[in-house]
Amino acid sequence: MSNTPPFLVPARIESSRLVLRTFCPDDWPFLHEHYSDAESTRFTFRRALSEGDSWYAMANMVGHWHLRGYGPYAVEEKASGNVLGTVGLWYPKDWPEPEIKWALTRRYWGKGYASEAARAVQAMAKEHLPDVSLISFIHAENAASIALALAVGATFEQEMPFRGATWHIYRHPR
Repeated sequence: MSNTPPFLVPARIESSRLVLRTFCPDDWPFLHEHYSDAESTRFTFRRALSEGDSWYAMANMVGHWHLRGYGPYAVEEKASGNVLGTVGLWYPKDWPEPEIKWALTRRYWGKGYASEAARAVQAMAKEHLPDVSLISFIHAENAASIALALAVGATFEQEMPFRGATWHIYRHPR
């Protein structure tokens, strides 16, 4: 019996500027830059995270791979080797459906990295999970994420209450 879990999707994919791969312990300082920024976490955690909480968030993403067979990737810039954030598949127990999520450190916003990574995940999912319909589940006031969902071809489907706020479901093309 192997100790390697049977992932349903590749543990590593690439785009022109990025490597998307599973997380390793050295990624935590890069992710903590995102999670400790209150503006970056305003619509998800609704607060900046402590070091312990951001470690837990990374461990949660690592565990997702083992429980679902897929999960969020660490987004690494090829040129620098820096981890810019996370983009990938996400389906917690209380989510309405599997989604493509994204969360980049603020200094990398507006440079096309999130859309490039999201498109790479869309292509990977189309090949490896062709029967899974993917959404992005976005807080209704998160204009930047809504713009990104639309830019990568997702369409607004519905609005729903979730955790005391209004959220939108955007459906990704198959």
